[in-house]
Amino acid sequence: MKKIILFLLICSVTYATKISDVASIVGVRDNQIIGYSLVVGLKKTGDGTTSKFTLQSIANMLKSMNINMKPVDIKSKNVAAVVVTASLKPFARQGDKFDITVSSIGDAKSLEGGTLLMTPLKGVDGKIYALAQGAVSIGGKNDKGAGTLSHPTVGIVFDGAVVEREINIDLYHQKYATLSLKESNFQNSVAIQKAINALYNTQVAVAMDPRSIKLKKPKNKSMVEFLAEVQDIEMDYQPKSKIIINERTGTIIAGVDIEIKPIILTHGDMTIKIKEQKTAAQPDGSMVVDKDLVIGLNENEIYTSKGTTTVANLVRSLQKLGATPKDIISILEAMKSAGSISAELKVI
Repeated sequence: MKKIILFLLICSVTYATKISDVASIVGVRDNQIIGYSLVVGLKKTGDGTTSKFTLQSIANMLKSMNINMKPVDIKSKNVAAVVVTASLKPFARQGDKFDITVSSIGDAKSLEGGTLLMTPLKGVDGKIYALAQGAVSIGGKNDKGAGTLSHPTVGIVFDGAVVEREINIDLYHQKYATLSLKESNFQNSVAIQKAINALYNTQVAVAMDPRSIKLKKPKNKSMVEFLAEVQDIEMDYQPKSKIIINERTGTIIAGVDIEIKPIILTHGDMTIKIKEQKTAAQPDGSMVVDKDLVIGLNENEIYTSKGTTTVANLVRSLQKLGATPKDIISILEAMKSAGSISAELKVI
């Protein structure tokens, strides 16, 4: 039976980062907008006659141009019905241009070479915030380098939308603002509060919960100046440890400092023993593989040279013994269930 012996040394890591990297200002955000339209000029790769809504849309468009035609009489395959989506950035002004995504909703084979007709883009309130139109660009080729497109029914119109209605955000006259952490964390919320109050030497920030920090503008500054300074403040940040697993591809992404608590685990013909000690005992005649790993004489025991054990070390050790990605994923999931790994385990 194969054995992996690893040793653990507990450590805590904090990083210095700007507040703008970990928190956003409540109310200052993107807004999603959407529209429906037609892409024309396709080379017989558009919707077929089974897409009734496309034929009806063509008939409606022609009728608006004083051309009366019944949908059943339309046989063109050069037109495709599409949904247009985009994100309207905060503080966008009338006349600003931005990119839009065009996606087929019929049975079109490709949008390559097509032109999007004028499309009103609306928000959830039903109001028109932008107008879109332009040539559809489809990027990407297949693995062989040929001209086949990877997603021929989805395209982009670069700078294809123009802002018509602005979303007003009045910051200048506000006395209070709220910061929202991108991830809930009590320590980071308090750290932001302390960093801001230390700079202004007064109580201008109060942590309301693990996600929100309420700010009060100093009397001698405008809200815009105040928020600009706050976002540039450096704080001691403790990132939330995560392990991301893609079971379909066998990909594992983890931070290098995610620690593993002592545990004994058996999986197939492998037994994993993680013990806690200050230094890693290396057996006589052991061979150093690299700066972190040492393989014993029987090549079934793996030690860490620095006396530390992390998820990264464990994964690398398992790979040295020829464990498959499926085995490694199963072991990590079992360790998480047993409480040996405290980091968040996310399977995608």
